Amino acid sequence: MFDKLALKRRDFLRAAAFSGAGAGLAGVMPAWAQPLSPGLAPLPTVSGADIALSIGKVAVRVDGQVSRKIGINGTVPGPLIRLREGQNVRLRVTNTLDEDSSIHWHGLLVPFAMDGVPGISFPGIKPHSTFDYQFEVGQTGTYWYHSHSAYQEAGGLYGPIVIDPAGTDPVAFDREHVLVLSDHSPMSGATIFKKLKQMGGGYFNLQRLTLSGQLAGRDLSAAERSDWANMRMDPADIADVTGSTYNYTVNGYGPFDNWTGLFTPGERVRLRIINAAAQTNFNVRIPDLPMTIVQADGQNVRPVTVDEFQIGVAETYDVIVTPRDRAYSFVSESIDRSGLGRATIAPRAGMIAPVPPLRPRPLLTMADMGMSGMDHGGTAGMDMPNALNPAAARGVDPSAEQNASRNLWKLTGWKEPTDHGSLASNAAAPVMGAMTGMDHSALGHGASASAPAGSSGSMAGMDHGSMNMRDFNNAPQVRKDPGVQTISPMPTDRSGEPPVGLEGLDHRVLVYRDLVALNRNPDVRAPSRSMDIHLTGNMERYMWSFDGVKMSEPAAAIPFRLGERVRVTLINDTMMPHPIHLHGHFFELVTGHGAFGPRKHTVNVPPGGKMTFDLTASAAGDWAFHCHNLYHMAAGMMRVVTVRATTGEAA
Repeated sequence: MFDKLALKRRDFLRAAAFSGAGAGLAGVMPAWAQPLSPGLAPLPTVSGADIALSIGKVAVRVDGQVSRKIGINGTVPGPLIRLREGQNVRLRVTNTLDEDSSIHWHGLLVPFAMDGVPGISFPGIKPHSTFDYQFEVGQTGTYWYHSHSAYQEAGGLYGPIVIDPAGTDPVAFDREHVLVLSDHSPMSGATIFKKLKQMGGGYFNLQRLTLSGQLAGRDLSAAERSDWANMRMDPADIADVTGSTYNYTVNGYGPFDNWTGLFTPGERVRLRIINAAAQTNFNVRIPDLPMTIVQADGQNVRPVTVDEFQIGVAETYDVIVTPRDRAYSFVSESIDRSGLGRATIAPRAGMIAPVPPLRPRPLLTMADMGMSGMDHGGTAGMDMPNALNPAAARGVDPSAEQNASRNLWKLTGWKEPTDHGSLASNAAAPVMGAMTGMDHSALGHGASASAPAGSSGSMAGMDHGSMNMRDFNNAPQVRKDPGVQTISPMPTDRSGEPPVGLEGLDHRVLVYRDLVALNRNPDVRAPSRSMDIHLTGNMERYMWSFDGVKMSEPAAAIPFRLGERVRVTLINDTMMPHPIHLHGHFFELVTGHGAFGPRKHTVNVPPGGKMTFDLTASAAGDWAFHCHNLYHMAAGMMRVVTVRATTGEAA
């Protein structure tokens, strides 16, 4: 949260950055607290057969505010690791911290002993020691790396990887920029997780349902309030950690910092976009500039042109743009629209483009609770704050922040915003806190076919006896446990629907069914068996799991036979999207494209929905399988997938 002292300090640091006075700060700060150079240089790059990486403390300045983080080779993000298909590489990682650390090569197909997950594939990198990762690079594309130790990823330990093809790249481009998206907070990851566990998933949500019956600036009817209260759920609970705590960054720079990438008009510019956030899914768009998606999770796809797409945590997308002789704003808006990241692509340094305001916050509906056939397009209108007015976005009096940033508006040449709408009324005590002790398992919640027209997202008139939100008959493998708050009554395949919050827009939005592999998949055998895995949780207690089981519990491993082909359906029984990642493998989404189903390592499963993929268990070993929302994983949504040869077969 912002206070007057923080605002004054932040304004001073901004002024120092623009005036050059910041150079004088280095002499009075300890080494770890000295800010990085304010220049907007490209990401540092390392390459070759022997690469040295050093994990250590680093000071990070985002929009003028300095905080202590963990970086690689002195930067956040860490350096771009540039490799070539077919090469052998040794990555010598030195841990200078006083705690264990690790690096996982996200999306890279490496021997499981090199996968970098403490307690599963190796013991971790001990303090003040070095570990050598060695493997052959057998793929191409855009990937990234990050720590798998404690909350270090949230603390800044992440960076991009680009693997160039040994031959001709099927994607033609004249220039490229790597854009690493993230969520930055001065608050430590351990503190964030502690608050979520102690006070529930709504702790950071300043736009939730209140006792006065308001939701995102709209008065709910008595029936709506009753329905949400009975289910002990909040239709605005879309992101656990929001703009009340986060600054959203691009290549480590906040929206005021304005990272800038240059181009020559008429060039085909390749943007390699990586979501390295700890917890935030982003809606990505470049106003007035269409994007042609050519790669997803490092795998080439048939080109598809869109105006916006949602990138889940840990996903990557490569897009081609052909900009004209003008500046454009690259916008990465958080899924709950409590803030955004912003960068500029321009033909000349110093140019800027308009930054769009934050859009109305989306609300969850019946479809997000696994009740098919209900209207999923409900978005309540509201007076949203300006996108770069963090005070208003955080639900506090914006006047102080407005004054503190007025000089910045002048320096950038933007027209100072006149609409600083406040969400303070939504920071009142939530209705959710008044429902402790209710017997949720006894409640039935159904949808009436005669819901009134225009009641988008409304539950008025529902037949509360027609279905039970905890009917374990729909999911016999799910353990009956307090950690399982709901079971989706009618989950459906939502791979053809726009992601949460992007429904009903007047421009082209990517859906998973738009993705088609450029080349035929390497294994097109029919699956020999199928399995369902339920994504389960309890938001009030901040408990997350697969099938009600956490990794820390006995018999939590999910077994596969080496070489077998399995169809896996992920069923989301919660009201949040979950980006699910499987280590050591790619899988093919089952979206109607047969042998050309898109290959991915991470899939964002929508609330109340299903996603199905075919997996060839081709890599022997123990592999992490988890939600890539860091705090969901930490709270239990992680298991181990074991791949073993059948008895008598060679591994």
